[in-house]
Amino acid sequence: MGLNLRSEVKQISNEIIAFRRDFHRFPELSFKEFRTGDVIAQQLSDLGIEHKTQIGKTGIIGEIKFGEGPIIALRADMDALPIQETGDLEFRSRNDGVMHACGHDGHMAILLGAAKVLSQFEKSLHGTVRFIFQPAEEGQGGARYMIEDGCLDGVKEIYGLHLWNYQHLGDVGVKSGPVLAAADIFEITIKGKGGHGAAPQGTVDTIVVASHLINALQTIVSRNTNPLDNTVVTVGKIQGGQNFNIIADEVKLSGTTRAYTEMNRQLIKDRISEIIDGISTSFGAKITLDYEDGYPPTVNHDIPTQNVMKAASQVVGAGAGVPYLSMGGEDFAYYLQETPGCFFFVGSSPDDRDVFTTPHHCSHFDIDENALLVGSSIFVNLVEDLLG
Repeated sequence: MGLNLRSEVKQISNEIIAFRRDFHRFPELSFKEFRTGDVIAQQLSDLGIEHKTQIGKTGIIGEIKFGEGPIIALRADMDALPIQETGDLEFRSRNDGVMHACGHDGHMAILLGAAKVLSQFEKSLHGTVRFIFQPAEEGQGGARYMIEDGCLDGVKEIYGLHLWNYQHLGDVGVKSGPVLAAADIFEITIKGKGGHGAAPQGTVDTIVVASHLINALQTIVSRNTNPLDNTVVTVGKIQGGQNFNIIADEVKLSGTTRAYTEMNRQLIKDRISEIIDGISTSFGAKITLDYEDGYPPTVNHDIPTQNVMKAASQVVGAGAGVPYLSMGGEDFAYYLQETPGCFFFVGSSPDDRDVFTTPHHCSHFDIDENALLVGSSIFVNLVEDLLG
């Protein structure tokens, strides 16, 4: 596999990898990225990059101004996950119950590497590069807080990436349109009438109601949405019942829905309500729905996607192509609702293991650290192409 890494990135490869390992060793949860932010701020100071802290609560924005021209933003997320690390890495987490199990440690290292190269750039550029270090991607929607604090002010285009263990080193996933799903959450409470298991007459058995409801919800994807569309309805948790011979008077279901389009997102939400109404009437149970909108779909814009394809092809050649798509959610979607941009995927599956054996959010997560150099090289190429 031939990687055409930028020479400036190769020269600081050990530093980039060291950044990642330091962040991995000291992970911090959403909006608690205090040490992480201090490290980033110190690195930006050492590079002479102007920056502001406490943006979006615990985020940081840095800027390099090359003169008159557009502002191009590059973003990395900062937070870790509430997972106990079980791998045997030398730099495994020292914070009990907290782990970088999604690659955000690498995202920050990639962006710092690009910042260092660009801070020493000798070529003539025209415009500004804005480095966005964003907290709380993991469910807290940190992007919204960054936007509220002005991180997109004046920005022409924004770019972000994700290390992607579903593809090998040397693959870079790039496509226009939706690349990650809307990710919503629901909780359904079913209330009936309990009783003795040997005398079900006169009861409203909420476990029976729940079983019918779960089956009916699966028809939304199989019968209401286009088979060519990507949608998911998952009931992931059931709570109900006290004993083997007691008919439960209450059951709670919770789950998630995923969709690549706002149309399907709304269709799913509407059908859940309609199915609940029908089953409630059929069984005489009281059923309530608490539906929470999560992140919207992540939808890339055409021209920025072409820009990434060009920059990535310069690094990985024919390895730049359609990504392995996921129904995961990502709050980079909020940036793309406000500003043209592209979110892309850098293959990072460890080369000594099969793809899917170290998935994101697992307790033994790890990456091929050469992917960090790919990411930094693409970011620098992008800036050179757009501001050159």
